[in-house]
Amino acid sequence: MVYRARDLTLERDVAIKLLRENYTTDPGFQENFRQEAKAAANLAHPNIVTVHDFGFDSGRFFIVMEYVPGTDLKTIIQRRGRYTIHEAGNLIIQACAGVGYAHRAGLVHCDIKSQNLIITPDMRLKVTDFGIARALASISPEEKSDVVWGSPQYFSPEQASGKPPLPASDVYSLGVVFFEMLTGRLPFVAETAEELARMHREDPPPPPSRYHPGISPSLEHILLKILSKEPSIRYRTADQLGRVLVTFLKSTTPLSIEKTTFDPPVEPTARKVPPITIANQVKPDRSYQSSRPIRSQATTTQSDPLNIDWITIFLALMAMIAVGGLVPFWMWVYFLFQ
Repeated sequence: MVYRARDLTLERDVAIKLLRENYTTDPGFQENFRQEAKAAANLAHPNIVTVHDFGFDSGRFFIVMEYVPGTDLKTIIQRRGRYTIHEAGNLIIQACAGVGYAHRAGLVHCDIKSQNLIITPDMRLKVTDFGIARALASISPEEKSDVVWGSPQYFSPEQASGKPPLPASDVYSLGVVFFEMLTGRLPFVAETAEELARMHREDPPPPPSRYHPGISPSLEHILLKILSKEPSIRYRTADQLGRVLVTFLKSTTPLSIEKTTFDPPVEPTARKVPPITIANQVKPDRSYQSSRPIRSQATTTQSDPLNIDWITIFLALMAMIAVGGLVPFWMWVYFLFQ
């Protein structure tokens, strides 16, 4: 249970997370709750929710966290449907920054899902809920667990198999979230957790272009690489995935990516030009902001066939005269000493 509260000492709003009463006496849930507080408290990053305090009072465990005025990503997708490619890419890059910072600090989140990503009104993303995070130093490659922790819709094939999580496991979960943002649906849907786990382990992910024709082949290749069954084929860390997505967004303009959303602008001869939605704060083409046609420079300026840089030629001649004048001088010096 999470409540919005007021810190009377520092006069700020905070979020207080309480462990449910029916789990308060369960040592396993107590340890997970304490682990969440410890893991998140050691992470200071603008894309991770900050933990201020942890304690036990009136028979309840609590965590005091930064209050983030926003909505979880799952709720937003259910309300508005899929995101545009640049909106989704920019948000996932922020998620990669936060999760990548945790990876560098030696932690695997293990429960990345759209419910644990909070979006603020100004499109900032915060990663929360490190309740089942694992320290890389405590993970043995040979360990095998009969209990699978995580969310069946989002966890990786190795988590579904009871194998130890890796940073690449978080990358897989980020890929599921990215798929959901672009298509408005999850890559795998089933009635039971067991069937979902089997699909993550065995079934190939569907191509996202099946549900969103505007997705380019290069972006589809990135997504399917993220959702590979074998961790070594994926991007190894969230930082690496983030760099790939930054490069992709820089190499494609919003107009070329979202060409299925609207038609190309027509010749601006009318007094009014329909507004064009430009993603990622890309500067619009100034030629479409004017109410009058803009004539190109080539039609108003005639080229000069004798456009010669006389200053450069004059300086070159002066240099040749200066150098040539030194030749007789050095010849006179030579013969004088001979």
